Amino acid sequence: MESVNILSILVFTPIVGAALLAFFKPKNTAQVRHAALAISSLTFLLSLGMLWMYSTAMGQHEDGDLAARGSMQLVEFGEWLPSLGVHFHLGVDGISILLVLLTTLLSPLILLSSWKAIGDRVKEFQIAFLLLEGGMIGVFLALDLVVFYVFWEVMLVPMYLLVGIWGGERRIYAAMKFFIYTMVGSLLMLLAMLYLWWHTGTVQLIEHGIVNPETGLLEMMPGLLEVLRTNPLEPTTQVWLFAAFALSFAIKVPIFPLHTWLPDAHVEAPTAGSVVLAGVLLKMGTYGFIRLAIPLFPHGTEVFTPWMLGLSVVGIVFGACMALVQTDVKKLIAYSSVSHMGFVVIGLFVINDLGWVGGIIQMVSHGLSTGMLFLLIGIVYERRHTREISHFGGLAQVIPVFSVMFIIATLSSIGLPGLNGFVGEFMILLGAFREHQWIAIGASSGVVLGAVYMLTLAKRFLFGPLVHEENRNLADLSPRELCYLVPIVVMMFWIGLYPKPFVELIEPSVQLYVDTINK
Repeated sequence: MESVNILSILVFTPIVGAALLAFFKPKNTAQVRHAALAISSLTFLLSLGMLWMYSTAMGQHEDGDLAARGSMQLVEFGEWLPSLGVHFHLGVDGISILLVLLTTLLSPLILLSSWKAIGDRVKEFQIAFLLLEGGMIGVFLALDLVVFYVFWEVMLVPMYLLVGIWGGERRIYAAMKFFIYTMVGSLLMLLAMLYLWWHTGTVQLIEHGIVNPETGLLEMMPGLLEVLRTNPLEPTTQVWLFAAFALSFAIKVPIFPLHTWLPDAHVEAPTAGSVVLAGVLLKMGTYGFIRLAIPLFPHGTEVFTPWMLGLSVVGIVFGACMALVQTDVKKLIAYSSVSHMGFVVIGLFVINDLGWVGGIIQMVSHGLSTGMLFLLIGIVYERRHTREISHFGGLAQVIPVFSVMFIIATLSSIGLPGLNGFVGEFMILLGAFREHQWIAIGASSGVVLGAVYMLTLAKRFLFGPLVHEENRNLADLSPRELCYLVPIVVMMFWIGLYPKPFVELIEPSVQLYVDTINK
C-alpha cells in the first residue's frame, strides 16, 4: 500500500508548532495567540486534505470487496526502534477518520474561545494545548502498540497542566486525581502490551511491509491482528489481557464506577480544558475498545460483555440521576457525559454493524454537543464569574442569541430528531435491541432522564423572571464567540439532517471489523 506523508505531517504540525512557540517572548501574548491559532487552523486544513485523499482512495474500491473498502486506505510506515520490532506505523480508516476530524475541528475553536479567558502564562498555555492536540491525533492514527502507548501517555502531561495551572481553586486535587486514575490503568495496559510483544514478536496492528537490509526487497510481515486470528491466545490469557486493556479504557471513558475523577476535572478545569476533555479525551477510551481490546481478545470480550453492558446501563441511569440534583452547571454537564458515554459503550459491546456505526457517530455527536455546552457555560462564566444555576434565570430576556445557541445545544444533547444526538442514539438502541432487548430497554430510560435534566436546566437558566440584578446588563454573544459556536451548530444540523456521508465513511471499516470478530 502506497505510503503518504499527510498523516505524519498531521501529527507533528501542532507538536512542531508548540516547539516554535517556545521561542516567542512571553510578553507578546497577541502574537502567541495568533500563532497558535494559525498552527491549529493549519492542522485542520491538513485533516481536510487527509479526508480528500481517503475519500479518493475509497472511491477506487467502490465496486471492490469488503476487505478492500474497509481496510486502511492511508498508511505510513517508518522506522523508530526496529531492533525491538517497534515502528512508527500510522494509518486511518473509517473508524478513526471522523475522530481525527473532530479533534482538528474543535482545537482552533477552543483556542479562539480562550482568547480572553486565559490571561496568565499565555505562551505556556498555547504550547501545552498544541502538544495535547498532537498527542490526541497520534492516538487515533497509531497502528503500533508502543506508538499508541507513547501518544496515550504524552497526552496526560499537557492535560494535567491545563487543569493544574489554569484551573479553579481545587485544581491541584482534580489534576492529581485525573493523572493517578489514568496512570494506574495505563501501567496495566503497558504490561499487557509487553506480554503480547513477548508472545507474538510484533506490536504492529495490521500487515505492513519492511525492507530487508540484506536483499533490499520489501517483505510483508504479519500484523498482530492476523497473528492472533491464526494463532489465538489461550482463553484464560485473553481474559486477563482484555481486563488490563479494558481497565485503562474504562477509566478514560469513564465507565461507572471509575467515573469519579471526571466531575472534579470538569469543574476545576478552565473552559478550554473542559471542552477538550469532553469533546475528545473521553473518546480515547471507547476508541481503544474498538481498535484494540475487542478485536485482539474475542474470548475476553465475550466473557466481559455482560459486565460491560450492565455497568453501562447503571452508568446511564446513575449519571442522569446525579445530573438531576446538581447545582453547579459544569458538574451537571460532567455527569451527563457519564450517561451519554454509556450509550457508546453499549453500542460497541453488542458487536453488530448498527451498534458500532451508531457508537462512532455518537462519539462525534457527544463531542460537538457537550463541547458546545461547555463553551457556552464558559462564556457566561466570563461575564458573571459563577456557575451556580440558582444565580441565573431569565437570561433569554437579556441575551437572546446566547439563549438560542444554548437551546440548540440542549436539544442536541437530548437527541431531538433533526439534530446530531438523535442519529447515534437511535442506531445504538436499535443495534442493542437486536441482541439484548432488556439492555436496550434499560438504556432507553436514560433518554427520558436526559430530557428531564437538560430541559430543567434550560428552564432554570434561560426562562422565568429575571431575579438577579447582575444579569440585567449581560452582553450577548460577540462576533468572536459566534465564530467558534456557529461551525459546531452547522455540524449538528448536518449530521442530524443528512447523516448519509458520515455513515458511508464509517460503515465499510466497521463491517470488516465486526465480521472478523464474529467469525
